[in-house]
Amino acid sequence: MEKKKIIEILNRDLEDEHGAIIQYLRHAYAMGEGETACEIEAFARDEMRHLDWLAETIVKLGGKPSLKRGTQILTGKDIPHMMQNDVDLEQGAIKNYTAHIKMIDDPTIQRLLQRILADEKAHHGKFEHFVEKAVRERLKDIRGDRKDDVTKTLDWGIGHEYTVILQYMFHSYMSKNEETKKQLEDQAINEMQHMGWLSEEMVSSGGDPTLEHTEPDQSTDPAEMLKVDIKIEKEVAEGYNKAARETKDAGLRELFTRIRDNEKYHIEVFSDLLKGEDIGPGPGISANLPDSG
Repeated sequence: MEKKKIIEILNRDLEDEHGAIIQYLRHAYAMGEGETACEIEAFARDEMRHLDWLAETIVKLGGKPSLKRGTQILTGKDIPHMMQNDVDLEQGAIKNYTAHIKMIDDPTIQRLLQRILADEKAHHGKFEHFVEKAVRERLKDIRGDRKDDVTKTLDWGIGHEYTVILQYMFHSYMSKNEETKKQLEDQAINEMQHMGWLSEEMVSSGGDPTLEHTEPDQSTDPAEMLKVDIKIEKEVAEGYNKAARETKDAGLRELFTRIRDNEKYHIEVFSDLLKGEDIGPGPGISANLPDSG
């Protein structure tokens, strides 16, 4: 099979992994704290690893990883229905990976897809169990319909974090320098944590995180990538600073201030990379995704 066709297939798989990550995070946040929510977040991290492996493989083949969000099933009216939607999503993933393993004649890529397929089969079985558990334990969707300045600010933050996660991971995949690649991965992981903190705060405050992003930058020039990343960090650091000044809630002020200070750190890291010799070519490395959100 031609490389171009393999890249197309892998990008479709990557897009579906992206869709699964967001679907599972939505469902985990909907349940708040608890064992089941934690397990579903762990499945989302598995899908993040799959996305990472697929993206790295696409780049090695000479392609660019897609940032589109693929298949999702978001029509569940309660927790049992959400868990059934997750069963159905995994069933679709199993079908697709099984077909793609047969279609692609590269043994290394086949081995990778078989590794991912094993995870999807395990997820499928667990979600079948969660359907029964949700009914038996009467698990509830704790999200509310609160819409005010607080939830507007939280949703703004969530949208930003989602955008830069995609942006920094894309820049990391396209970077040929070891240190730049590593730092972009590290800061993307930090942004994943921010998105989780803000989403959990949204739910506990009676709101419902939308988990939508704006258009990430897809520059591939080493210096341009860092300049764009510095620019967005400066803008958002000021946004969090403004939010911290304006909120009357001490807990929210602490959260916004903490994230603002993290963003300032990102600016310093990216600025050092831009000023130094680190933007030149160098060996790539694989991302290490977090074990907790």
